[in-house]
Amino acid sequence: MLKLLVKGAKPLRGEVMVSGAKNAALPILAATIMVPGRSVIRNIPNLLDVVTIIRVLRALGIKAEYSQSAPNTVNIWNYQVKHVAPYELVTKMRASFFVIGPILAVKGLAKIPLPGGCAIGSRPVDIHIKGLEALGARVELEHGFVIARASKLRGAKVYFDFPSVGATESVMMAAALAEGETSIGNAAREPEVVDLANFLIKAGAKIEGAGTEEIRVVGVEKLSPVEYSIIPDRIEAGTLMMAAAITKGDLKIRGVIAEHIEATIRKLQETGIQVGIDGETVNIKNDDGFKASDVKTLPYPGFPTDMQPQFTSLLSLANGTSVVSESVFENRFMHLPELRRMGADIKLEGQSAIVNGVAKLSGAPVRVTDLRAGAALLLAGLAAEGETLIEDRDHHLNRGYERLVEKFNALGADIKKA
Repeated sequence: MLKLLVKGAKPLRGEVMVSGAKNAALPILAATIMVPGRSVIRNIPNLLDVVTIIRVLRALGIKAEYSQSAPNTVNIWNYQVKHVAPYELVTKMRASFFVIGPILAVKGLAKIPLPGGCAIGSRPVDIHIKGLEALGARVELEHGFVIARASKLRGAKVYFDFPSVGATESVMMAAALAEGETSIGNAAREPEVVDLANFLIKAGAKIEGAGTEEIRVVGVEKLSPVEYSIIPDRIEAGTLMMAAAITKGDLKIRGVIAEHIEATIRKLQETGIQVGIDGETVNIKNDDGFKASDVKTLPYPGFPTDMQPQFTSLLSLANGTSVVSESVFENRFMHLPELRRMGADIKLEGQSAIVNGVAKLSGAPVRVTDLRAGAALLLAGLAAEGETLIEDRDHHLNRGYERLVEKFNALGADIKKA
Protein backbone atom coordinates (compact mmCIF):
# COMPACT_ATOMS: atom_id res chain seq x y z
CA MET A 1 0.00 0.00 0.00
CA LEU A 2 1.15 3.53 -0.81
CA LYS A 3 0.47 6.25 1.77
CA LEU A 4 1.32 9.89 1.12
CA LEU A 5 1.29 12.72 3.64
CA VAL A 6 0.73 16.06 1.91
CA LYS A 7 1.28 19.39 3.69
CA GLY A 8 -0.75 21.79 1.62
CA ALA A 9 -1.12 25.49 0.80
CA LYS A 10 2.27 25.70 -0.91
CA PRO A 11 2.36 27.30 -4.39
CA LEU A 12 4.17 25.29 -7.06
CA ARG A 13 6.84 27.26 -8.87
CA GLY A 14 9.56 26.44 -11.37
CA GLU A 15 10.03 24.28 -14.46
CA VAL A 16 9.05 20.67 -15.08
CA MET A 17 9.33 18.23 -17.99
CA VAL A 18 6.43 16.03 -19.10
CA SER A 19 7.10 12.30 -19.38
CA GLY A 20 6.15 10.05 -22.28
CA ALA A 21 2.50 9.12 -22.75
CA LYS A 22 1.40 6.01 -20.87
CA ASN A 23 -1.61 5.58 -23.15
CA ALA A 24 0.66 5.61 -26.20
CA ALA A 25 3.35 3.40 -24.69
CA LEU A 26 1.03 0.50 -23.85
CA PRO A 27 -0.45 -0.17 -27.33
CA ILE A 28 2.88 0.51 -29.06
CA LEU A 29 4.64 -2.02 -26.84
CA ALA A 30 1.81 -4.47 -27.57
CA ALA A 31 2.28 -3.81 -31.30
CA THR A 32 5.91 -4.99 -31.11
CA ILE A 33 4.42 -8.51 -31.05
CA MET A 34 3.91 -7.98 -34.79
CA VAL A 35 7.44 -6.68 -35.41
CA PRO A 36 10.07 -9.45 -35.64
CA GLY A 37 13.68 -8.69 -34.70
CA ARG A 38 15.05 -5.94 -32.47
CA SER A 39 13.19 -2.66 -31.95
CA VAL A 40 13.98 0.29 -29.70
CA ILE A 41 11.18 2.39 -28.21
CA ARG A 42 12.14 5.69 -26.56
CA ASN A 43 10.44 8.14 -24.20
CA ILE A 44 8.70 5.26 -22.41
CA PRO A 45 7.64 6.29 -18.88
CA ASN A 46 8.80 4.04 -16.06
CA LEU A 47 5.41 3.11 -14.59
CA LEU A 48 3.74 0.08 -13.05
CA ASP A 49 1.43 -0.26 -16.07
CA VAL A 50 4.40 -0.24 -18.46
CA VAL A 51 6.20 -2.80 -16.30
CA THR A 52 3.07 -4.96 -16.48
CA ILE A 53 2.86 -4.87 -20.29
CA ILE A 54 6.59 -5.66 -20.48
CA ARG A 55 5.98 -8.69 -18.26
CA VAL A 56 3.15 -9.73 -20.60
CA LEU A 57 5.53 -9.53 -23.58
CA ARG A 58 8.08 -11.65 -21.73
CA ALA A 59 5.43 -14.23 -20.88
CA LEU A 60 4.65 -14.39 -24.61
CA GLY A 61 8.27 -15.27 -25.39
CA ILE A 62 9.57 -11.80 -26.30
CA LYS A 63 12.63 -10.34 -24.61
CA ALA A 64 11.78 -6.83 -23.43
CA GLU A 65 13.60 -4.65 -20.92
CA TYR A 66 14.40 -1.09 -19.96
CA SER A 67 17.81 0.00 -21.23
CA GLN A 68 20.53 0.31 -18.58
CA SER A 69 22.32 3.04 -20.53
CA ALA A 70 19.52 5.10 -22.09
CA PRO A 71 16.79 6.47 -19.76
CA ASN A 72 13.17 5.74 -20.65
CA THR A 73 14.17 3.40 -23.47
CA VAL A 74 12.79 -0.12 -23.89
CA ASN A 75 14.64 -2.65 -26.02
CA ILE A 76 12.60 -5.40 -27.70
CA TRP A 77 13.92 -8.67 -29.14
CA ASN A 78 11.07 -10.51 -30.86
CA TYR A 79 12.02 -13.89 -32.29
CA GLN A 80 9.06 -15.99 -31.16
CA VAL A 81 5.53 -15.38 -29.89
CA LYS A 82 3.28 -17.63 -27.85
CA HIS A 83 -0.48 -17.42 -28.25
CA VAL A 84 -1.60 -17.48 -24.58
CA ALA A 85 -1.38 -14.37 -22.39
CA PRO A 86 -0.96 -14.93 -18.62
CA TYR A 87 -4.07 -14.64 -16.46
CA GLU A 88 -2.31 -13.05 -13.47
CA LEU A 89 -1.01 -10.13 -15.57
CA VAL A 90 -3.89 -9.37 -17.95
CA THR A 91 -6.40 -9.35 -15.09
CA LYS A 92 -4.33 -6.61 -13.41
CA MET A 93 -4.56 -4.14 -16.25
CA ARG A 94 -7.20 -3.65 -18.92
CA ALA A 95 -4.69 -2.36 -21.47
CA SER A 96 -3.13 -5.83 -21.55
CA PHE A 97 -6.04 -6.83 -23.78
CA PHE A 98 -4.27 -4.89 -26.56
CA VAL A 99 -2.20 -7.99 -27.25
CA ILE A 100 -5.14 -9.96 -28.70
CA GLY A 101 -5.07 -8.31 -32.14
CA PRO A 102 -1.29 -8.57 -32.65
CA ILE A 103 -1.16 -12.20 -31.43
CA LEU A 104 -4.06 -13.17 -33.67
CA ALA A 105 -2.46 -11.47 -36.67
CA VAL A 106 0.85 -13.28 -36.12
CA LYS A 107 -0.23 -16.68 -34.81
CA GLY A 108 -3.79 -17.16 -36.07
CA LEU A 109 -4.80 -18.04 -32.49
CA ALA A 110 -4.97 -15.88 -29.37
CA LYS A 111 -6.12 -16.85 -25.87
CA ILE A 112 -6.47 -13.81 -23.62
CA PRO A 113 -8.06 -13.59 -20.14
CA LEU A 114 -10.82 -11.07 -19.64
CA PRO A 115 -8.96 -7.96 -18.40
CA GLY A 116 -8.99 -5.95 -15.16
CA GLY A 117 -8.03 -2.35 -14.38
CA CYS A 118 -9.57 0.74 -12.80
CA ALA A 119 -13.19 0.34 -11.68
CA ILE A 120 -14.42 3.49 -13.42
CA GLY A 121 -16.98 1.84 -15.67
CA SER A 122 -17.89 -1.34 -17.48
CA ARG A 123 -15.63 -0.74 -20.52
CA PRO A 124 -16.63 -4.06 -22.11
CA VAL A 125 -14.34 -5.77 -24.59
CA ASP A 126 -17.30 -6.58 -26.83
CA ILE A 127 -16.44 -3.74 -29.19
CA HIS A 128 -12.89 -5.13 -29.61
CA ILE A 129 -14.29 -8.58 -30.35
CA LYS A 130 -16.81 -7.30 -32.92
CA GLY A 131 -14.02 -5.51 -34.73
CA LEU A 132 -11.87 -8.64 -34.88
CA GLU A 133 -14.86 -10.73 -35.99
CA ALA A 134 -15.39 -8.28 -38.85
CA LEU A 135 -11.85 -9.15 -39.99
CA GLY A 136 -12.79 -12.84 -40.08
CA ALA A 137 -11.86 -13.99 -36.58
CA ARG A 138 -13.93 -16.64 -34.79
CA VAL A 139 -14.19 -15.60 -31.16
CA GLU A 140 -15.41 -17.63 -28.18
CA LEU A 141 -15.51 -17.05 -24.44
CA GLU A 142 -14.39 -20.06 -22.41
CA HIS A 143 -13.66 -20.20 -18.67
CA GLY A 144 -12.83 -16.50 -18.42
CA PHE A 145 -10.66 -16.46 -21.56
CA VAL A 146 -11.37 -14.84 -24.91
CA ILE A 147 -10.20 -17.26 -27.61
CA ALA A 148 -9.84 -15.84 -31.13
CA ARG A 149 -8.98 -17.91 -34.21
CA ALA A 150 -8.33 -16.98 -37.83
CA SER A 151 -6.23 -18.81 -40.38
CA LYS A 152 -5.91 -15.47 -42.17
CA LEU A 153 -7.44 -12.11 -41.23
CA ARG A 154 -9.07 -10.29 -44.13
CA GLY A 155 -9.75 -6.61 -44.63
CA ALA A 156 -13.29 -5.38 -44.03
CA LYS A 157 -15.41 -2.35 -43.28
CA VAL A 158 -15.62 -1.83 -39.51
CA TYR A 159 -17.89 0.75 -37.89
CA PHE A 160 -17.94 1.59 -34.19
CA ASP A 161 -21.11 2.83 -32.47
CA PHE A 162 -18.79 4.68 -30.07
CA PRO A 163 -15.28 5.90 -30.97
CA SER A 164 -13.48 3.54 -28.59
CA VAL A 165 -9.74 4.19 -28.37
CA GLY A 166 -8.87 0.62 -27.42
CA ALA A 167 -11.04 -0.98 -30.08
CA THR A 168 -9.74 1.39 -32.76
CA GLU A 169 -6.19 0.47 -31.84
CA SER A 170 -6.92 -3.28 -31.67
CA VAL A 171 -8.50 -3.36 -35.13
CA MET A 172 -5.84 -1.10 -36.63
CA MET A 173 -3.06 -3.40 -35.38
CA ALA A 174 -4.77 -6.57 -36.58
CA ALA A 175 -5.62 -5.01 -39.96
CA ALA A 176 -1.98 -4.04 -40.54
CA LEU A 177 -1.19 -7.71 -41.31
CA ALA A 178 -4.58 -8.67 -42.75
CA GLU A 179 -5.16 -9.49 -46.39
CA GLY A 180 -6.71 -6.59 -48.30
CA GLU A 181 -8.04 -3.21 -47.18
CA THR A 182 -9.79 -2.30 -43.93
CA SER A 183 -11.74 0.87 -43.24
CA ILE A 184 -12.50 1.82 -39.63
CA GLY A 185 -15.50 4.16 -39.36
CA ASN A 186 -16.25 6.40 -36.37
CA ALA A 187 -12.66 5.74 -35.29
CA ALA A 188 -11.19 7.31 -32.17
CA ARG A 189 -9.16 10.42 -32.99
CA GLU A 190 -6.95 10.62 -29.89
CA PRO A 191 -3.27 11.53 -30.28
CA GLU A 192 -2.34 8.11 -28.88
CA VAL A 193 -4.15 6.46 -31.82
CA VAL A 194 -2.12 8.62 -34.20
CA ASP A 195 1.10 7.73 -32.39
CA LEU A 196 0.37 4.00 -32.72
CA ALA A 197 -0.38 4.48 -36.43
CA ASN A 198 2.90 6.38 -36.89
CA PHE A 199 4.81 3.57 -35.17
CA LEU A 200 3.19 0.95 -37.40
CA ILE A 201 3.81 3.05 -40.51
CA LYS A 202 7.50 3.35 -39.62
CA ALA A 203 7.56 -0.45 -39.28
CA GLY A 204 6.15 -0.78 -42.80
CA ALA A 205 2.36 -0.70 -42.34
CA LYS A 206 0.13 1.15 -44.80
CA ILE A 207 -2.25 3.34 -42.79
CA GLU A 208 -4.02 6.57 -43.72
CA GLY A 209 -6.47 8.78 -41.88
CA ALA A 210 -5.31 8.30 -38.29
CA GLY A 211 -6.62 11.27 -36.29
CA THR A 212 -9.78 11.46 -38.41
CA GLU A 213 -13.13 9.65 -38.20
CA GLU A 214 -12.08 7.10 -40.84
CA ILE A 215 -8.86 5.12 -40.80
CA ARG A 216 -7.85 3.09 -43.85
CA VAL A 217 -5.42 0.19 -43.56
CA VAL A 218 -4.00 -1.86 -46.42
CA GLY A 219 -2.51 -5.05 -45.05
CA VAL A 220 1.12 -5.97 -45.64
CA GLU A 221 2.85 -9.34 -45.38
CA LYS A 222 5.28 -8.36 -42.63
CA LEU A 223 6.61 -5.50 -40.53
CA SER A 224 10.24 -4.58 -39.88
CA PRO A 225 12.14 -3.54 -36.70
CA VAL A 226 12.16 0.18 -35.89
CA GLU A 227 13.45 2.80 -33.50
CA TYR A 228 10.66 5.08 -32.35
CA SER A 229 10.04 7.81 -29.74
CA ILE A 230 6.53 8.20 -28.33
CA ILE A 231 4.64 11.43 -27.73
CA PRO A 232 4.52 13.31 -24.40
CA ASP A 233 1.71 12.51 -21.96
CA ARG A 234 -1.08 15.03 -22.46
CA ILE A 235 -2.86 13.89 -19.28
CA GLU A 236 0.25 14.44 -17.18
CA ALA A 237 0.66 17.84 -18.81
CA GLY A 238 -2.94 18.72 -17.94
CA THR A 239 -2.50 17.46 -14.38
CA LEU A 240 0.58 19.65 -13.93
CA MET A 241 -1.36 22.61 -15.31
CA MET A 242 -4.19 22.01 -12.83
CA ALA A 243 -1.64 21.69 -10.00
CA ALA A 244 -0.17 25.08 -10.80
CA ALA A 245 -3.64 26.62 -10.97
CA ILE A 246 -5.04 25.09 -7.77
CA THR A 247 -1.98 26.04 -5.69
CA LYS A 248 -1.86 29.61 -7.06
CA GLY A 249 1.51 28.81 -8.54
CA ASP A 250 3.65 29.72 -11.53
CA LEU A 251 4.92 26.84 -13.69
CA LYS A 252 6.76 26.34 -16.96
CA ILE A 253 5.75 22.91 -18.27
CA ARG A 254 8.14 21.68 -20.96
CA GLY A 255 7.82 18.96 -23.58
CA VAL A 256 4.16 19.65 -24.34
CA ILE A 257 2.30 19.33 -27.64
CA ALA A 258 -0.19 22.16 -27.08
CA GLU A 259 -2.55 20.91 -29.80
CA HIS A 260 -3.09 17.72 -27.80
CA ILE A 261 -4.32 19.62 -24.73
CA GLU A 262 -6.26 22.40 -26.41
CA ALA A 263 -9.53 21.56 -24.66
CA THR A 264 -7.82 21.62 -21.26
CA ILE A 265 -6.09 24.91 -22.07
CA ARG A 266 -9.35 26.53 -23.15
CA LYS A 267 -11.18 25.43 -20.01
CA LEU A 268 -8.42 26.78 -17.77
CA GLN A 269 -8.51 30.08 -19.64
CA GLU A 270 -12.28 30.15 -19.21
CA THR A 271 -11.80 30.09 -15.43
CA GLY A 272 -9.41 33.04 -15.62
CA ILE A 273 -6.14 31.12 -15.23
CA GLN A 274 -3.26 32.66 -17.19
CA VAL A 275 -2.02 30.26 -19.89
CA GLY A 276 0.87 31.08 -22.21
CA ILE A 277 2.19 28.87 -25.00
CA ASP A 278 5.74 29.14 -26.32
CA GLY A 279 6.54 26.29 -28.68
CA GLU A 280 6.62 23.11 -26.58
CA THR A 281 6.40 25.02 -23.28
CA VAL A 282 3.16 25.95 -21.52
CA ASN A 283 3.26 28.63 -18.81
CA ILE A 284 0.58 28.51 -16.10
CA LYS A 285 0.14 31.33 -13.61
CA ASN A 286 -2.59 32.04 -11.08
CA ASP A 287 -2.35 35.26 -9.08
CA ASP A 288 -5.94 36.14 -8.26
CA GLY A 289 -7.99 32.98 -7.96
CA PHE A 290 -10.39 31.76 -10.62
CA LYS A 291 -14.07 31.48 -11.48
CA ALA A 292 -16.50 28.62 -12.09
CA SER A 293 -16.85 26.86 -15.43
CA ASP A 294 -19.14 24.17 -16.82
CA VAL A 295 -17.57 21.20 -18.59
CA LYS A 296 -18.66 17.97 -20.29
CA THR A 297 -16.29 15.13 -21.07
CA LEU A 298 -16.23 13.95 -24.67
CA PRO A 299 -14.04 11.84 -26.95
CA TYR A 300 -11.07 13.72 -28.41
CA PRO A 301 -10.86 16.55 -29.36
CA GLY A 302 -13.36 17.23 -26.57
CA PHE A 303 -12.47 17.64 -22.91
CA PRO A 304 -10.85 14.35 -21.81
CA THR A 305 -12.51 12.14 -19.21
CA ASP A 306 -9.01 11.51 -17.81
CA MET A 307 -8.86 15.21 -16.81
CA GLN A 308 -12.33 15.43 -15.28
CA PRO A 309 -11.41 14.46 -11.67
CA GLN A 310 -8.49 16.92 -11.58
CA PHE A 311 -10.63 19.72 -13.02
CA THR A 312 -13.35 18.94 -10.46
CA SER A 313 -10.78 19.42 -7.68
CA LEU A 314 -9.85 22.79 -9.16
CA LEU A 315 -13.49 23.87 -9.52
CA SER A 316 -14.14 23.02 -5.86
CA LEU A 317 -12.17 26.20 -5.06
CA ALA A 318 -13.57 28.36 -7.88
CA ASN A 319 -15.69 31.45 -7.37
CA GLY A 320 -19.23 30.34 -8.25
CA THR A 321 -21.06 27.15 -9.21
CA SER A 322 -19.86 24.73 -11.88
CA VAL A 323 -21.55 21.76 -13.55
CA VAL A 324 -19.28 18.85 -14.47
CA SER A 325 -20.94 16.30 -16.78
CA GLU A 326 -19.39 12.89 -17.44
CA SER A 327 -20.40 11.21 -20.71
CA VAL A 328 -17.63 8.61 -21.15
CA PHE A 329 -17.42 6.47 -17.98
CA GLU A 330 -20.40 5.92 -15.70
CA ASN A 331 -18.41 5.53 -12.47
CA ARG A 332 -15.98 8.40 -12.84
CA PHE A 333 -17.19 10.34 -9.79
CA MET A 334 -15.81 8.09 -7.07
CA HIS A 335 -13.48 10.88 -5.93
CA LEU A 336 -16.40 13.11 -4.92
CA PRO A 337 -17.02 11.64 -1.43
CA GLU A 338 -13.30 12.03 -0.68
CA LEU A 339 -13.30 15.66 -1.84
CA ARG A 340 -16.33 16.29 0.38
CA ARG A 341 -14.29 14.97 3.31
CA MET A 342 -11.89 17.81 2.60
CA GLY A 343 -14.65 20.41 2.68
CA ALA A 344 -15.73 20.54 -0.96
CA ASP A 345 -19.38 21.37 -1.65
CA ILE A 346 -20.34 18.92 -4.40
CA LYS A 347 -23.64 17.23 -5.16
CA LEU A 348 -24.03 14.40 -7.66
CA GLU A 349 -27.10 14.42 -9.91
CA GLY A 350 -27.05 11.50 -12.32
CA GLN A 351 -23.95 11.86 -14.48
CA SER A 352 -23.36 15.47 -13.47
CA ALA A 353 -21.67 16.98 -10.44
CA ILE A 354 -22.84 20.35 -9.12
CA VAL A 355 -19.75 22.01 -7.66
CA ASN A 356 -20.22 25.05 -5.44
CA GLY A 357 -16.84 26.65 -4.94
CA VAL A 358 -15.65 27.04 -1.36
CA ALA A 359 -13.09 29.42 0.15
CA LYS A 360 -10.75 26.65 1.26
CA LEU A 361 -10.21 22.90 1.52
CA SER A 362 -8.98 21.26 4.72
CA GLY A 363 -6.60 18.35 4.94
CA ALA A 364 -8.18 14.99 5.80
CA PRO A 365 -7.57 11.25 5.40
CA VAL A 366 -8.75 10.14 1.93
CA ARG A 367 -8.66 6.96 -0.15
CA VAL A 368 -7.77 6.56 -3.83
CA THR A 369 -10.27 4.54 -5.88
CA ASP A 370 -8.70 4.84 -9.34
CA LEU A 371 -5.80 6.46 -11.16
CA ARG A 372 -7.23 9.88 -12.03
CA ALA A 373 -9.15 10.08 -8.74
CA GLY A 374 -5.76 9.71 -7.07
CA ALA A 375 -4.40 12.65 -9.06
CA ALA A 376 -7.47 14.71 -8.13
CA LEU A 377 -6.99 14.02 -4.40
CA LEU A 378 -3.28 14.78 -4.62
CA LEU A 379 -4.09 18.15 -6.21
CA ALA A 380 -6.70 18.86 -3.54
CA GLY A 381 -4.13 18.00 -0.87
CA LEU A 382 -1.60 20.38 -2.43
CA ALA A 383 -4.11 23.23 -2.13
CA ALA A 384 -5.69 22.34 1.22
CA GLU A 385 -4.86 23.83 4.60
CA GLY A 386 -3.17 21.39 6.93
CA GLU A 387 -2.20 17.78 6.22
CA THR A 388 -3.87 15.30 3.88
CA LEU A 389 -3.19 11.58 4.25
CA ILE A 390 -3.74 9.82 0.92
CA GLU A 391 -4.16 6.04 1.06
CA ASP A 392 -3.52 4.38 -2.29
CA ARG A 393 -4.02 0.66 -1.69
CA ASP A 394 -3.40 -0.40 -5.29
CA HIS A 395 -0.63 2.08 -6.15
CA HIS A 396 -2.86 3.75 -8.76
CA LEU A 397 -0.68 6.89 -8.86
CA ASN A 398 2.42 4.82 -9.63
CA ARG A 399 0.49 3.04 -12.38
CA GLY A 400 -0.10 6.17 -14.39
CA TYR A 401 2.35 8.93 -13.50
CA GLU A 402 6.14 8.81 -13.66
CA ARG A 403 7.77 10.29 -10.53
CA LEU A 404 4.84 12.66 -9.98
CA VAL A 405 5.54 13.07 -6.26
CA GLU A 406 9.21 13.79 -6.96
CA LYS A 407 8.25 16.33 -9.61
CA PHE A 408 5.83 18.11 -7.26
CA ASN A 409 8.39 18.20 -4.42
CA ALA A 410 10.99 19.71 -6.76
CA LEU A 411 8.47 22.49 -7.48
CA GLY A 412 7.93 23.35 -3.80
CA ALA A 413 5.39 20.80 -2.59
CA ASP A 414 5.79 18.94 0.71
CA ILE A 415 4.84 15.30 0.10
CA LYS A 416 6.27 12.39 2.08
CA LYS A 417 5.59 8.67 2.19
CA ALA A 418 3.70 7.89 5.39
